[in-house]
Amino acid sequence: MPPPSESSERARVVAEARAWLGTPYHHRARVKGVGVDCAQLPIGVWSAVGLIEAFDTGEYPADWHLHREEERYAGFVLRHAAEIAPPDAQPGDLILFKFGRAFSHGAILVAPGVVVHAVRKDGCVTLGDLDRDIDLTGRPRRYFSFWAHSERGGRDGR
Repeated sequence: MPPPSESSERARVVAEARAWLGTPYHHRARVKGVGVDCAQLPIGVWSAVGLIEAFDTGEYPADWHLHREEERYAGFVLRHAAEIAPPDAQPGDLILFKFGRAFSHGAILVAPGVVVHAVRKDGCVTLGDLDRDIDLTGRPRRYFSFWAHSERGGRDGR
């Protein structure tokens, strides 16, 4: 059987990300319907559709980004995805936003200008509008794609 196409994989990522909507925000958790944070959400989504193996991010304080400039989140992302130019982003790709001193908030693009992300202040996984969400507009962003990474060396670097 041939491997799934990129478009079908992206559609599965979008459907899985939307299936997490309403999941309560819970720091360092990764259980759909029970609890998740913005770092664990992409791992939960991408692993559920078979694009990556789930992995442990280790301990991280909820406010790490306020006190350090180390790009911890981007470091995890770059193991599985490549940074891309913003105009190249498509549904299923990941956007990191700078909060505090580092790029510390992740969101999965599910449609042009629309993301799924776990938001502490909202208390759950929700939809965000890149042009209207006051917490997202104007923030520095970095864009990443699993598919750009897989073209270079296969999934999970295999």
